[in-house]
Amino acid sequence: MNPFRLRTALPAVLLAVTATTLGLPRHAAAQAPYPSQAIRLVVGFAPSGGTDTTARIVAKKLGEQLGQQIVIDNRPGAGGNIATELVARAPADGYTIMLGSVGPLTVSQHVQKVGFDATRDFAPLTMAVEFGNVIVVHPGVKAERLAEYLKLASDPVKGMPYGTSGVATIGHLAGELLASLAKVNLIHVPYKGGGPATADLMGGQIPSMVASAPSVVPQIRAGKLRAIAVTSLRRSPFMPDVPTVAESGYPGYEAVNWYGFIAPAKVPREIVDRLSREIQVTLKAPEIVEQLGKHGMEVVPSSPDEMAARIRRETELWLRVVKTSGIRLD
Repeated sequence: MNPFRLRTALPAVLLAVTATTLGLPRHAAAQAPYPSQAIRLVVGFAPSGGTDTTARIVAKKLGEQLGQQIVIDNRPGAGGNIATELVARAPADGYTIMLGSVGPLTVSQHVQKVGFDATRDFAPLTMAVEFGNVIVVHPGVKAERLAEYLKLASDPVKGMPYGTSGVATIGHLAGELLASLAKVNLIHVPYKGGGPATADLMGGQIPSMVASAPSVVPQIRAGKLRAIAVTSLRRSPFMPDVPTVAESGYPGYEAVNWYGFIAPAKVPREIVDRLSREIQVTLKAPEIVEQLGKHGMEVVPSSPDEMAARIRRETELWLRVVKTSGIRLD
């Protein structure tokens, strides 16, 4: 045998022997089946918040489903935009995914400069949870129903001030959308978070607020605040007696918070489909539904295409609202 040919053939022979010894097919040494290592789950907010809580509830069981550890990576800042840009630029190998939120994925690029395009730079995997907002008033406000609330807001001078957790949040946009539909004078009062806004509402410093439903249910039940209407299409399971804005005279009205799983845009479709299936199975598990329900969240899994359609639809809606109201963050 030619010695040169023998030497050049040795690596291939050794690879085949190694694969056979391990009981693996020859191509396995070159490409392990997905997933073959831990998966990073990026969260755009600090630990203990709603997004982080949801991610941690899902991560353990999802890891069991996939046979790999899911590692939470908190990257807070800029309302989730820092983390969202990081994921947009991450390797498209399926080992970096994100629990994204409605703000960065449908609103941010309309109100400030961001380093990503939400409809171009991501591969949607599945919706995760949603939770509606609720219009609440101080007990001293003489309004029991939405029509009465909007009548008070029709005053062109006094209007109706409403607090939210900040500029360009879904609470803010919910108010602007309602104001444009009802043609009333709803006056936005932004706070640095829902907690301070709720405290001022209970103290009578502001008459009303658009708040995330889970955050004010205890105060509503205690009679410290009065619920006027919820902003979801369906009534809240936590406040079934409170009508929706849609059924109170504004059909189709919807403004809800949601979280959904995304990956970088160029992740192979077979990995997208695998992740989507496994995350949906995880979300539908009774213990996961129960745990998320305790935090006021409704599980709403979807296909990648359904999530993509929702992002497009809401992006167009909030762009119209932003243009009409002139909201800007920079």
